[in-house]
Amino acid sequence: MLARILVFNYYHRLNRRQQQIYRQSDRVESIELPQPEIAQDTIGALPAALAGDDRIAVQRLCVQLVTGITEQLRAPPVRVTVLAARPSNNWGELHGLYEPAEGRKRARITVWMRTAKRRQVVAFRTFLRTVLHELCHHLDYEYFRFHDSFHTEGFYKRESSLFYALTERHHHPEQQQLNL
Repeated sequence: MLARILVFNYYHRLNRRQQQIYRQSDRVESIELPQPEIAQDTIGALPAALAGDDRIAVQRLCVQLVTGITEQLRAPPVRVTVLAARPSNNWGELHGLYEPAEGRKRARITVWMRTAKRRQVVAFRTFLRTVLHELCHHLDYEYFRFHDSFHTEGFYKRESSLFYALTERHHHPEQQQLNL
């Protein structure tokens, strides 16, 4: 008996090859980091950098975080750019963007640290999840070797697995807690 997968509405508009990639993606539910604790200082410094509206410091920390994760997984590197206010249009606000590598151009993650309308600094958890979301797109292409990166239930579970691995101290009261 085949296991049923939860499919989002757009699944039925995909061609047969894309549906196969979607199902492959959906089966991978976590990303295991060999040493998630080495990112704790970076994760711990990120809330203050965001609260201080220090885009340069936020970018430096995001580069450290993403580089640390890709190095642990032995995945190809990705450029990380943090910009100020999110772009928006009638379709809503863009929180983050992943651009796959093309030719000699390295893959790029772009995230925004301020909301479009009110120009407020994004909350730490939301910002970190956005960075990890875009990193998961990169890992889909470069680590898992999927030919595309779809928003599947498995994709969101992978994003959550990274988030919880990296914020582990928050879940153990006997350790120093992060202000999440």
